[in-house]
Amino acid sequence: MNKQLIEALTNKEEKMIEIRRYLHQHPELSFQEEKTAQYIADFYKDKDVQVETNIGERGIKVTIDSQKPGKTLAIRADFDALPIEEATGLPFASQNKGVMHACGHDAHTAYMLALAETLAEMKDSFTGKVIVIHQPAEEVPPGGAKGMIEAGVLEGVDNVLGVHVMSTMETGKVYYRPGFVQTGRAFFKLTVHGKGGHGSSPHMANDAIVAGSTFVTAVQTVVSRRLNPFETGVVTIGSFDGKGQFNVIKDSVVIEGDVRGLTDATKQTIEKEIKRITAGLETMFGVTCELEYNDDYPALYNDPEFTNYVAETLTKADIGFGVEMCEAQPPSEDFAYYAKERPSAFIYTGAMPEDGEVYPHHHPKFNISEKSLLISAKAVGTVVLDYLKGEQ
Repeated sequence: MNKQLIEALTNKEEKMIEIRRYLHQHPELSFQEEKTAQYIADFYKDKDVQVETNIGERGIKVTIDSQKPGKTLAIRADFDALPIEEATGLPFASQNKGVMHACGHDAHTAYMLALAETLAEMKDSFTGKVIVIHQPAEEVPPGGAKGMIEAGVLEGVDNVLGVHVMSTMETGKVYYRPGFVQTGRAFFKLTVHGKGGHGSSPHMANDAIVAGSTFVTAVQTVVSRRLNPFETGVVTIGSFDGKGQFNVIKDSVVIEGDVRGLTDATKQTIEKEIKRITAGLETMFGVTCELEYNDDYPALYNDPEFTNYVAETLTKADIGFGVEMCEAQPPSEDFAYYAKERPSAFIYTGAMPEDGEVYPHHHPKFNISEKSLLISAKAVGTVVLDYLKGEQ
């Protein structure tokens, strides 16, 4: 059965690449995505599947039902792009100015469409159901996963499997890690209100820049002095808006920052300490502070039992790629919401370009090895068939 799957997918490799390049040329941001969603829905026309659209706004749920009792496995691919001007020079570069598939979601959608088509053709050979989740808005909080879950996309689902292509990982390998595997994320915006004045007379003013600068340095001690050294956390100040005249004392500044934590407990500690430092700033400088703190994505937790099952299944299959455990990954992923609802596994396909310089995700020159599409399809398809083999 798996041999049939691998042969069918191999025959569709060019189709996957063609789809990926079309999507790469026509990217859409998370608040758009109408054309991409329609393209995906249209792909399934005349196929023996059930298609539901507008799940959590633009999400698409595809059910492949074997009509035999068994478990239900959900497999997920995201499809939004990023507000980045592409600089790859590829012949199929983005035709949408200022928008680019700089994170590989075009590849995710391409391999998933070909895989879903193949599974639909083979559904007589397995039991239970496959739920294909085509998810919008991964890049923008609160994330498309949350809306699709609230709309019931996981009803009846036992486990969820997701894959991300990685330009920084070696092509020809699939990577996994049980337990916490990607950080959770939070965003904060702090407005510090002081009292403006003349640069020559600071005693008649209350300098918001001085207070804000103290905050910037103080929050760095949260990671170094408030977290257990074995915990992983990051606090980044990405914006300090204090522009004014050289001889004018600012009456207010706006500071924006990014928080990451490999566990939800770590994130909670960082949030508590940032709020405590903010309160202390008011006491120390006599300023008033407005803190907006948004807890965006939870940390992504790979269920150990299910993740190890996925890794063992792929290792035993021996279908042309290596399987290795990897380190935890610093970025955040809204797949974490699925993992909070069902035992899940989020794995990685190496997609390092064979020639040229390697650029990280979200870079204007980001690119991948297109060999990763077929590897991703083989990996997910192999797990699906083994998971739904029933008593055979």
